[in-house]
Amino acid sequence: MKRVIKYGSLLVVILLIHSNSWACEVCKKQQPEITQGLTHGAGPQSNWDWVIIAVISAITLLTLIYSVKYLIKPQEDNANHIKQSILISLENE
Repeated sequence: MKRVIKYGSLLVVILLIHSNSWACEVCKKQQPEITQGLTHGAGPQSNWDWVIIAVISAITLLTLIYSVKYLIKPQEDNANHIKQSILISLENE
């Protein structure tokens, strides 16, 4: 488990440091203030775009929360269940 956290943290740092992960100067000028410098392209053009972004973000966040929740506490008593084998392998690292 420590190795997963170590390499995951390293990957995040590398992606944040990498210059191509940030928007170029032209794209910074095209973006609204809230997303300026974060992404390439023109950015959201209308209020409906912001609604779509909010819905997609909420779905993604809920998916992440439930994935972690059911991986940590699978609520399965069967020792042969796939979730149990994942937890055992993470504990042995």
